[in-house]
Amino acid sequence: MRWLALSVLAVWLCAFSSAAGESTGVKKMKMQFRVFEEYTQALYQRYPDIRIEGENYLPLPVYRYIASFLSIFKLLLIGVIVVGKDPFALFGMQAPGLWVWSQENKIYACMMVFFFSNMIENQCMSTGAFEITLNDVPVWSKLESGHLPSMQQLVQILENEMKLNVHMDRLPHHHS
Repeated sequence: MRWLALSVLAVWLCAFSSAAGESTGVKKMKMQFRVFEEYTQALYQRYPDIRIEGENYLPLPVYRYIASFLSIFKLLLIGVIVVGKDPFALFGMQAPGLWVWSQENKIYACMMVFFFSNMIENQCMSTGAFEITLNDVPVWSKLESGHLPSMQQLVQILENEMKLNVHMDRLPHHHS
């Protein structure tokens, strides 16, 4: 009974410390990797002198904590399945059918725990959000718009911003 309580406490502390150590700053250029590659390739063909950078957008801290907890809990659960010690007996409960099945099919149970947990962790860590900036000026935000711009929209936005920048550069500068 004590080892279970200590294990749960250790898992919670590890999840909290690993999620708390991550940076909470919002970064500039964010896109899903596949979309980022496609857009980058198309933009390089159209604008060979443009510099394109991409970074990951961090999810909310609560989702990072959940993902960290799940990654540690997954390993703990796989360890309990492999060892075969019935945790329900410690509480005086009858083992559910899922636990009995996991003991009869340890390899499949461990694989299911691993893949199902990874799927949930990835959902917690994936935001799909991105920001597009040109010369440090924001030109598109999925967080504000709620959707990904089409390539045609993105090219039009960049064209308009570049024209605006050219016109701004040509304006006479007054010295005060």
